[in-house]
Amino acid sequence: QVQLVESGGGLVQAGGSLRLSCVASESIGSFNSMGWYRQRPGEQRELVAGIRAGGFTNYGDSVKGRFTASRDHDKNTVYLELNSLKSDDTAVYYCYARRGADSFWGQGTQVTVSS
Repeated sequence: QVQLVESGGGLVQAGGSLRLSCVASESIGSFNSMGWYRQRPGEQRELVAGIRAGGFTNYGDSVKGRFTASRDHDKNTVYLELNSLKSDDTAVYYCYARRGADSFWGQGTQVTVSS
């Protein structure tokens, strides 16, 4: 079973930055895509950023220009750099990985932005 372990969440003031990490138990090259979703209380999970196997990266409209996703194959890790944080970015951030029809999720890491 694939395991994804996130870290890096926390409390930050508006305008600040954080970097989230997601370490996979298998080579990230084996996945069709990896990335990040987030879920605010009472809302559905929404895409934040996704990286396809070829390197193409797409972002949710609300984070474009502020968040950057990247990956390190040697460390089996994907990252999410969060800049210019707003109170609306407060959510639980989940790492995901997809391989064929299978999807795998991390346990989530809380990001709280104080105004």
